[in-house]
Amino acid sequence: MPLSEHEQRLLEQIEQALYAEDPKFAQSWRVRDLHSLRRRRVVRAAAVVIAGLGLLIAGVIMQSSAMILGVALGVAGFLFMLGGAWLLVSVRQRPAARPAATSGRRRPKVSIKSRLEERWQRRQDDR
Repeated sequence: MPLSEHEQRLLEQIEQALYAEDPKFAQSWRVRDLHSLRRRRVVRAAAVVIAGLGLLIAGVIMQSSAMILGVALGVAGFLFMLGGAWLLVSVRQRPAARPAATSGRRRPKVSIKSRLEERWQRRQDDR
């Protein structure tokens, strides 16, 4: 749901007040480029997977001399790899939004319930 003009002005005033009061804090929360943010998250997730792989290999190597430590390292490595893979999957790109109407204005979002009701009504009218 888009904000009204009054709400947009209020939001801009709040942002300006935040920048005036604590510019370092405000700058730390500002996201400039979503692609670079996504890239950083993918790199972090890949690093977690690689660290997990390293722990798993260390567990296999340690298992011959210290059984309990080897198993613990192997399980920890597996969990790290699983967590890193989950992070990689959660960062995937969302499909691009459909282009808005040619007038340049966005169509208001319609709930699923209202769309289903509209389809049902059209079916009833066609009979």
